[in-house]
Amino acid sequence: MKIAVLPGDGIGPEIVAQAVKVMEALRSDGLSIEMEYAHIGGAGYDAAGDPLPEATLKLSKESDAVLLGAVGGYQYDNLPRPQRPEQGLLRIRKGLNLFANLRPALVYPELVSASSLKPELVSGLDIMILRELTGDIYFGQPRGIRTLDNGERQGFDTMHYSESEIRRVAHVGFQSAMKRNKKLCSVDKANVLDTSMFWREIVTEVAKEYPEVELSHMYVDNAAMQLVRAPKQFDVILTGNIFGDILSDEASMLTGSIGMLPSASLDANNKGLYEPCHGSAPDIAGKNIANPLATILSVAMMMRYTFAREDLATRIENAVRKTLQQGHRTGDIAEAGMAKIGTVEMGDAVVAAL
Repeated sequence: MKIAVLPGDGIGPEIVAQAVKVMEALRSDGLSIEMEYAHIGGAGYDAAGDPLPEATLKLSKESDAVLLGAVGGYQYDNLPRPQRPEQGLLRIRKGLNLFANLRPALVYPELVSASSLKPELVSGLDIMILRELTGDIYFGQPRGIRTLDNGERQGFDTMHYSESEIRRVAHVGFQSAMKRNKKLCSVDKANVLDTSMFWREIVTEVAKEYPEVELSHMYVDNAAMQLVRAPKQFDVILTGNIFGDILSDEASMLTGSIGMLPSASLDANNKGLYEPCHGSAPDIAGKNIANPLATILSVAMMMRYTFAREDLATRIENAVRKTLQQGHRTGDIAEAGMAKIGTVEMGDAVVAAL
């Protein structure tokens, strides 16, 4: 297993270090893992003047999978758009053709009370959000800022999807639903957007190939409401890039903390980039208080999706569960009065449980 490790910025190096400890523990058990590090985001800009240095992209293409921390920091906010850390993330997704972003939202029994919703709404929650990752308004052209004939400045972006882009991510969604509870909700804004009307048409066509899966459609504003009203009605949510970005972050708070949510971004051959759903959190970087569990759970997803090692994925997830059962908590998931441990200590606890 050749894995490119891209710690990135902010808390990225801290949380990735804990996930690496888990992989090293698996390696000490006899698993063949080769890890090589490279820069991305602000770290890439600092090292090479580019948020995605050519060497990083080359390493990522040559590796079987990529483990990424997070990108971004206040010191990069005034850089020109092409040099911003977030551009490195968008470019590596495009460069590796990672079109399917899987974001599970799972509530552990031990963390039910950490959610901002009532326990009865989130207890037993297990949702998979599938976000298309390389199309939509984030990549559409033309885009920019222009001056109109009347002298007024205008910002503009372009939303579009090709039929092939929709079909391939829809197949991933239905295949995921087949392995779960055979329910898929496609989220769009078909009452307003032509792009969404087309999205709904193609998803409905693909659904005919999966007669066992119950397909429903929902407007994105209603889906946002339903996620906090009755989240357990969902099994797999399939949606586009911008809607998926927003809804998956909303769903993360159902679990108690975005620090608990891993993600997998896959190409057509299940090569993947694995990262926590949260950002670089520069305000807490270097303080040993960030939650590394989302990053560790991202390694579990790597074992499941890229390497087809369900046994190892389950072993890591069980180690995280055991760690929570033992009462270990970082600050983001600790209830009032509970003892808190740091990033390093949480990583050590998971390795011990492993």
